[in-house]
Amino acid sequence: MNIVIFGPPGAGKGTQSNLIEEKFKLHQLSTGELLRQEITNQTQLGNKISTIINSGNLVSDKIVDDLIEKYVSNKIYKNRLIFDGYPRNLTQAKNLNVLLMKYNQKINIVLKLSVSLETIKKRISERKSLEKRADDSEDIAIKRYETYENNIRPVIEFYKQSNLLRVVNGEGSITEINDEISGLIDSMKG
Repeated sequence: MNIVIFGPPGAGKGTQSNLIEEKFKLHQLSTGELLRQEITNQTQLGNKISTIINSGNLVSDKIVDDLIEKYVSNKIYKNRLIFDGYPRNLTQAKNLNVLLMKYNQKINIVLKLSVSLETIKKRISERKSLEKRADDSEDIAIKRYETYENNIRPVIEFYKQSNLLRVVNGEGSITEINDEISGLIDSMKG
């Protein structure tokens, strides 16, 4: 089973991905994590990524797709992937389909954590008192939320048309959200 999980920054995507990964014995692919790994390992690609990011640019779809292919092509992860925060645009969504078909796989379910801007603001103010994160200011949060929602709309439409999209209420507790997600995944397996 391959899963795509979406949600605006602060929706709890990472937390839910970790829980799904453990419960269903899947492997979480976070593009941010993959990029950081390449940089840390100082691979040829990592150095290239580092240069791009340091010059304030976004990493190209091609680089991200190549990183994703390393996992999709690996038999260990066949039909056991959670795509966390990827695809970020329509081109990546279409590329992912092509890539999965190439390795005889597909997306089984797309989960969208639906969370209001008010909830995100509340979570950020709670998190701020626990751990000061550089990117945790309300203004930045609002901007990131709006940018995310605008950019992700075509991708969500793309998956809605494929009848893969399931919207999850991201307003509840971690356990409530996870129970809803688990129920959806279990129903896919039956």
